[in-house]
Amino acid sequence: MDLPYLSTQTSEDFSKAHTKALFNEIQHLLNPEEATLISFSDIKKLLKPRNEVYKGMQVVPVKLIAGSEGRYKDFDNNFFPKSNFLKNRWERIDMAHLQNVALPPISLYELGGLYFVRDGNHRVSVAKSRGVETIDAEVVSLQSEVKLKPGSSLEDMIAQVVAYEKRVFYAETNFGDITDCWVLDFSTPGKYDVVYNHIIVHKYYINMGISEDIPFEDAVLSWYQTVYLPVIRTIETHHIMRHFKGLTKSDLYVFLIKYWDELKQKFGNAVSLDEAAEDFKKDNRKRLGTRILNWIARQKMRKNLLNL
Repeated sequence: MDLPYLSTQTSEDFSKAHTKALFNEIQHLLNPEEATLISFSDIKKLLKPRNEVYKGMQVVPVKLIAGSEGRYKDFDNNFFPKSNFLKNRWERIDMAHLQNVALPPISLYELGGLYFVRDGNHRVSVAKSRGVETIDAEVVSLQSEVKLKPGSSLEDMIAQVVAYEKRVFYAETNFGDITDCWVLDFSTPGKYDVVYNHIIVHKYYINMGISEDIPFEDAVLSWYQTVYLPVIRTIETHHIMRHFKGLTKSDLYVFLIKYWDELKQKFGNAVSLDEAAEDFKKDNRKRLGTRILNWIARQKMRKNLLNL
Protein backbone atom coordinates (compact mmCIF):
# COMPACT_ATOMS: atom_id res chain seq x y z
CA MET A 1 0.00 0.00 0.00
CA ASP A 2 1.32 3.45 -0.92
CA LEU A 3 1.73 6.29 1.54
CA PRO A 4 -1.17 8.50 0.30
CA TYR A 5 -3.56 5.56 0.75
CA LEU A 6 -2.21 4.84 4.22
CA SER A 7 -2.53 8.51 5.18
CA THR A 8 -6.15 8.47 4.09
CA GLN A 9 -6.72 5.28 6.06
CA THR A 10 -5.20 6.63 9.27
CA SER A 11 -7.27 9.81 8.95
CA GLU A 12 -10.42 7.73 8.59
CA ASP A 13 -9.41 5.53 11.53
CA PHE A 14 -8.94 8.53 13.79
CA SER A 15 -12.20 10.07 12.63
CA LYS A 16 -14.08 6.87 13.48
CA ALA A 17 -12.45 6.59 16.89
CA HIS A 18 -13.06 10.27 17.68
CA THR A 19 -16.71 9.98 16.59
CA LYS A 20 -17.17 6.99 18.89
CA ALA A 21 -15.85 9.07 21.80
CA LEU A 22 -18.27 11.90 21.00
CA PHE A 23 -21.19 9.48 20.66
CA ASN A 24 -20.22 7.82 23.93
CA GLU A 25 -20.21 11.23 25.63
CA ILE A 26 -23.68 12.05 24.27
CA GLN A 27 -25.04 8.69 25.47
CA HIS A 28 -23.84 9.48 29.00
CA LEU A 29 -24.88 13.14 29.27
CA LEU A 30 -26.84 12.44 32.46
CA ASN A 31 -23.99 10.41 33.97
CA PRO A 32 -20.80 11.75 32.36
CA GLU A 33 -18.54 9.93 34.83
CA GLU A 34 -19.56 6.62 33.23
CA ALA A 35 -17.84 7.68 29.99
CA THR A 36 -14.74 9.03 31.72
CA LEU A 37 -11.41 7.22 31.69
CA ILE A 38 -10.39 6.28 35.21
CA SER A 39 -7.62 8.23 36.88
CA PHE A 40 -4.87 6.08 38.37
CA SER A 41 -4.48 8.64 41.16
CA ASP A 42 -8.13 8.13 42.15
CA ILE A 43 -7.72 4.35 42.26
CA LYS A 44 -4.51 4.62 44.23
CA LYS A 45 -6.27 6.77 46.85
CA LEU A 46 -9.15 4.30 46.88
CA LEU A 47 -7.15 1.09 47.31
CA LYS A 48 -4.21 2.51 49.29
CA PRO A 49 -1.65 -0.06 48.02
CA ARG A 50 1.15 -1.10 50.37
CA ASN A 51 4.21 -1.15 48.11
CA GLU A 52 5.45 -1.37 44.52
CA VAL A 53 7.00 -4.41 42.83
CA TYR A 54 8.75 -4.21 39.47
CA LYS A 55 7.38 -7.00 37.25
CA GLY A 56 9.42 -6.28 34.13
CA MET A 57 8.27 -6.99 30.59
CA GLN A 58 4.89 -8.72 30.20
CA VAL A 59 2.27 -9.40 27.55
CA VAL A 60 -0.87 -7.67 28.88
CA PRO A 61 -4.47 -8.18 27.70
CA VAL A 62 -5.62 -4.84 26.29
CA LYS A 63 -9.10 -5.33 27.77
CA LEU A 64 -7.59 -5.13 31.27
CA ILE A 65 -6.16 -1.64 30.71
CA ALA A 66 -8.69 0.47 32.59
CA GLY A 67 -7.22 3.93 33.04
CA SER A 68 -4.32 6.33 32.86
CA GLU A 69 -1.95 8.13 35.19
CA GLY A 70 -1.83 11.47 33.39
CA ARG A 71 -3.99 11.44 30.22
CA TYR A 72 -7.35 10.28 31.59
CA LYS A 73 -9.02 13.51 30.40
CA ASP A 74 -7.87 13.01 26.80
CA PHE A 75 -9.59 9.66 26.20
CA ASP A 76 -12.98 8.22 27.07
CA ASN A 77 -13.52 5.05 29.10
CA ASN A 78 -12.90 2.94 25.96
CA PHE A 79 -9.67 4.84 25.21
CA PHE A 80 -11.21 6.55 22.17
CA PRO A 81 -9.65 10.02 21.59
CA LYS A 82 -11.87 12.88 22.78
CA SER A 83 -10.04 15.76 21.09
CA ASN A 84 -8.67 16.59 17.66
CA PHE A 85 -5.35 17.74 19.14
CA LEU A 86 -4.54 14.01 19.59
CA LYS A 87 -4.90 13.43 15.85
CA ASN A 88 -1.29 13.73 14.59
CA ARG A 89 0.31 11.44 17.14
CA TRP A 90 -2.61 9.00 17.02
CA GLU A 91 -2.34 8.73 13.24
CA ARG A 92 1.45 8.17 13.36
CA ILE A 93 0.94 5.20 15.65
CA ASP A 94 -1.92 3.91 13.49
CA MET A 95 0.39 4.23 10.48
CA ALA A 96 2.98 2.08 12.25
CA HIS A 97 0.33 -0.60 12.79
CA LEU A 98 -0.65 -0.52 9.13
CA GLN A 99 2.99 -0.87 8.10
CA ASN A 100 3.69 -3.59 10.70
CA VAL A 101 6.34 -1.42 12.35
CA ALA A 102 7.29 -2.67 15.81
CA LEU A 103 6.58 -0.09 18.50
CA PRO A 104 8.36 0.13 21.85
CA PRO A 105 6.59 -1.39 24.86
CA ILE A 106 4.21 0.78 26.80
CA SER A 107 4.59 1.37 30.55
CA LEU A 108 1.84 0.29 32.95
CA TYR A 109 0.90 0.18 36.61
CA GLU A 110 -0.97 -2.92 37.78
CA LEU A 111 -3.34 -2.41 40.69
CA GLY A 112 -6.24 -4.57 41.81
CA GLY A 113 -5.84 -6.85 38.80
CA LEU A 114 -6.27 -4.00 36.29
CA TYR A 115 -3.72 -1.87 34.44
CA PHE A 116 -3.22 1.89 34.20
CA VAL A 117 -1.06 3.63 31.60
CA ARG A 118 2.08 5.44 32.72
CA ASP A 119 3.35 5.97 29.16
CA GLY A 120 1.79 4.90 25.87
CA ASN A 121 -1.80 6.18 26.00
CA HIS A 122 -2.00 6.74 22.24
CA ARG A 123 -0.67 3.24 21.56
CA VAL A 124 -3.35 1.77 23.84
CA SER A 125 -6.00 3.89 22.10
CA VAL A 126 -4.98 2.66 18.65
CA ALA A 127 -4.74 -0.93 19.91
CA LYS A 128 -8.26 -0.80 21.35
CA SER A 129 -9.63 0.84 18.22
CA ARG A 130 -8.09 -1.91 16.08
CA GLY A 131 -9.27 -4.74 18.34
CA VAL A 132 -5.72 -5.78 19.29
CA GLU A 133 -5.97 -8.32 22.12
CA THR A 134 -2.53 -8.04 23.77
CA ILE A 135 0.25 -5.49 24.07
CA ASP A 136 3.86 -5.59 25.29
CA ALA A 137 4.34 -3.59 28.47
CA GLU A 138 6.80 -2.85 31.23
CA VAL A 139 4.79 -3.36 34.42
CA VAL A 140 5.08 -2.04 37.96
CA SER A 141 2.64 -3.76 40.32
CA LEU A 142 1.16 -2.04 43.39
CA GLN A 143 0.17 -4.57 46.02
CA SER A 144 -3.48 -4.65 47.11
CA GLU A 145 -5.78 -7.37 48.44
CA VAL A 146 -8.75 -5.86 46.61
CA LYS A 147 -9.39 -7.27 43.13
CA LEU A 148 -11.27 -5.03 40.71
CA LYS A 149 -13.56 -6.29 37.95
CA PRO A 150 -12.72 -5.46 34.32
CA GLY A 151 -15.07 -2.99 32.68
CA SER A 152 -15.97 -1.31 35.95
CA SER A 153 -16.66 2.41 36.25
CA LEU A 154 -15.13 4.37 39.13
CA GLU A 155 -18.48 4.11 40.93
CA ASP A 156 -18.42 0.32 40.48
CA MET A 157 -14.88 0.19 41.85
CA ILE A 158 -15.87 2.20 44.91
CA ALA A 159 -18.69 -0.27 45.54
CA GLN A 160 -16.26 -3.19 45.18
CA VAL A 161 -13.86 -1.65 47.72
CA VAL A 162 -16.71 -1.00 50.18
CA ALA A 163 -17.89 -4.61 49.78
CA TYR A 164 -14.35 -5.84 50.48
CA GLU A 165 -14.06 -3.65 53.58
CA LYS A 166 -17.41 -4.98 54.82
CA ARG A 167 -16.29 -8.60 54.40
CA VAL A 168 -13.07 -7.88 56.31
CA PHE A 169 -14.87 -5.99 59.10
CA TYR A 170 -17.50 -8.68 59.60
CA ALA A 171 -14.90 -11.47 59.49
CA GLU A 172 -12.45 -9.82 61.91
CA THR A 173 -15.04 -8.57 64.43
CA ASN A 174 -17.69 -11.32 64.13
CA PHE A 175 -20.08 -8.35 64.05
CA GLY A 176 -22.99 -10.10 62.33
CA ASP A 177 -23.11 -13.06 64.70
CA ILE A 178 -22.76 -10.84 67.78
CA THR A 179 -25.41 -8.28 66.85
CA ASP A 180 -27.52 -10.22 64.34
CA CYS A 181 -27.12 -7.15 62.11
CA TRP A 182 -25.98 -7.75 58.54
CA VAL A 183 -26.95 -4.37 57.11
CA LEU A 184 -24.19 -2.15 58.44
CA ASP A 185 -23.68 -0.69 54.97
CA PHE A 186 -21.78 2.34 53.71
CA SER A 187 -21.66 4.13 50.36
CA THR A 188 -18.00 5.16 50.54
CA PRO A 189 -14.78 3.46 51.69
CA GLY A 190 -13.12 3.99 55.05
CA LYS A 191 -16.25 3.98 57.21
CA TYR A 192 -15.77 0.48 58.65
CA ASP A 193 -12.47 1.68 60.13
CA VAL A 194 -14.38 4.58 61.70
CA VAL A 195 -16.89 2.19 63.26
CA TYR A 196 -14.12 -0.08 64.52
CA ASN A 197 -12.49 2.93 66.23
CA HIS A 198 -15.86 3.86 67.76
CA ILE A 199 -16.09 0.38 69.25
CA ILE A 200 -12.54 0.57 70.62
CA VAL A 201 -13.25 3.95 72.25
CA HIS A 202 -16.54 2.63 73.64
CA LYS A 203 -14.69 -0.36 75.11
CA TYR A 204 -12.11 1.99 76.69
CA TYR A 205 -14.79 4.01 78.49
CA ILE A 206 -16.53 0.86 79.75
CA ASN A 207 -13.22 -0.46 81.10
CA MET A 208 -12.64 2.78 83.02
CA GLY A 209 -15.43 1.88 85.45
CA ILE A 210 -14.63 -1.78 86.07
CA SER A 211 -11.70 -3.77 87.36
CA GLU A 212 -11.52 -6.38 84.60
CA ASP A 213 -11.13 -5.81 80.89
CA ILE A 214 -14.39 -6.71 79.10
CA PRO A 215 -14.23 -9.06 76.09
CA PHE A 216 -14.23 -7.38 72.69
CA GLU A 217 -17.47 -9.19 71.79
CA ASP A 218 -19.24 -7.58 74.76
CA ALA A 219 -17.96 -4.16 73.70
CA VAL A 220 -19.29 -4.72 70.16
CA LEU A 221 -22.76 -5.63 71.44
CA SER A 222 -22.79 -2.75 73.94
CA TRP A 223 -21.76 -0.23 71.27
CA TYR A 224 -24.42 -1.55 68.90
CA GLN A 225 -27.22 -1.43 71.48
CA THR A 226 -26.34 1.76 73.38
CA VAL A 227 -24.68 3.92 70.71
CA TYR A 228 -25.49 2.84 67.17
CA LEU A 229 -29.17 1.92 67.49
CA PRO A 230 -30.14 5.08 69.45
CA VAL A 231 -28.49 7.23 66.77
CA ILE A 232 -30.30 5.31 64.01
CA ARG A 233 -33.63 5.76 65.82
CA THR A 234 -32.93 9.49 66.07
CA ILE A 235 -32.17 9.63 62.33
CA GLU A 236 -35.51 7.93 61.66
CA THR A 237 -37.45 10.11 64.12
CA HIS A 238 -36.16 13.34 62.58
CA HIS A 239 -36.63 12.04 59.00
CA ILE A 240 -33.04 12.92 58.11
CA MET A 241 -32.76 10.27 55.39
CA ARG A 242 -35.05 12.18 53.04
CA HIS A 243 -32.48 15.00 52.88
CA PHE A 244 -29.57 12.73 51.91
CA LYS A 245 -30.43 10.75 48.80
CA GLY A 246 -28.01 7.96 47.97
CA LEU A 247 -26.67 7.61 51.50
CA THR A 248 -27.32 4.81 53.95
CA LYS A 249 -28.43 5.02 57.58
CA SER A 250 -24.95 3.90 58.59
CA ASP A 251 -23.45 6.77 56.54
CA LEU A 252 -25.64 9.19 58.45
CA TYR A 253 -24.71 7.56 61.75
CA VAL A 254 -21.06 8.48 61.07
CA PHE A 255 -21.93 12.02 59.93
CA LEU A 256 -24.33 12.71 62.82
CA ILE A 257 -21.96 11.36 65.49
CA LYS A 258 -19.19 13.60 64.15
CA TYR A 259 -21.50 16.61 63.98
CA TRP A 260 -22.77 15.98 67.52
CA ASP A 261 -19.20 15.74 68.81
CA GLU A 262 -18.33 19.07 67.12
CA LEU A 263 -21.35 20.75 68.76
CA LYS A 264 -20.40 19.40 72.19
CA GLN A 265 -16.87 20.72 71.75
CA LYS A 266 -18.29 24.17 70.97
CA PHE A 267 -21.21 24.36 73.41
CA GLY A 268 -20.55 21.69 76.02
CA ASN A 269 -21.81 18.18 76.73
CA ALA A 270 -25.34 19.43 77.46
CA VAL A 271 -26.14 19.33 73.72
CA SER A 272 -28.54 16.42 73.25
CA LEU A 273 -28.59 13.99 70.33
CA ASP A 274 -32.03 15.28 69.29
CA GLU A 275 -30.76 18.86 69.26
CA ALA A 276 -27.77 17.78 67.19
CA ALA A 277 -30.04 15.95 64.72
CA GLU A 278 -32.28 19.01 64.20
CA ASP A 279 -29.31 21.32 63.81
CA PHE A 280 -27.66 18.85 61.44
CA LYS A 281 -30.78 18.84 59.27
CA LYS A 282 -31.03 22.67 59.27
CA ASP A 283 -27.33 23.02 58.47
CA ASN A 284 -27.73 20.72 55.47
CA ARG A 285 -30.70 22.78 54.21
CA LYS A 286 -28.60 25.95 54.42
CA ARG A 287 -25.76 24.35 52.47
CA LEU A 288 -28.21 23.06 49.84
CA GLY A 289 -29.71 26.54 49.52
CA THR A 290 -26.23 28.05 49.11
CA ARG A 291 -25.35 25.49 46.41
CA ILE A 292 -28.57 26.30 44.52
CA LEU A 293 -27.94 30.06 44.70
CA ASN A 294 -24.35 29.58 43.53
CA TRP A 295 -25.57 27.46 40.60
CA ILE A 296 -28.10 30.13 39.61
CA ALA A 297 -25.38 32.81 39.81
CA ARG A 298 -23.07 30.74 37.59
CA GLN A 299 -25.85 30.27 35.00
CA LYS A 300 -26.54 34.03 34.93
CA MET A 301 -22.82 34.78 34.53
CA ARG A 302 -22.54 32.24 31.71
CA LYS A 303 -25.55 33.78 29.96
CA ASN A 304 -24.10 37.28 30.28
CA LEU A 305 -20.76 36.13 28.84
CA LEU A 306 -22.49 34.50 25.88
CA ASN A 307 -24.35 37.74 25.17
CA LEU A 308 -21.18 39.86 25.09
